[in-house]
Amino acid sequence: MENNIKKVICSAIQSKKMIQFNYEDSTRVAEPYCYGESKTGNEVLRAFQVKGGSKSGTPVGWKLFRASKMENITFTNEYFAIRHHYSKEPVIKNLYCCIKL
Repeated sequence: MENNIKKVICSAIQSKKMIQFNYEDSTRVAEPYCYGESKTGNEVLRAFQVKGGSKSGTPVGWKLFRASKMENITFTNEYFAIRHHYSKEPVIKNLYCCIKL
């Protein structure tokens, strides 16, 4: 399962395709940017969420998702352009894959 998530996320990052997944009881659609291991040892995804639910009440914006909480991850048919305000990832220490700037 873990390798499958990594494969899907890294493929989406490489092709700049949006992903859809369930996270904390809501469906989310996001632009994936970087995937890897955080400083605390968790596998995480830095993404820009474009729609869906949010516990924080902010359904659109930059988010850090814990891979262990992501379920039913799939590609959408939509591509995305790199956002101008994205810069180097500060939280992920061991990058598995990351958008090329």
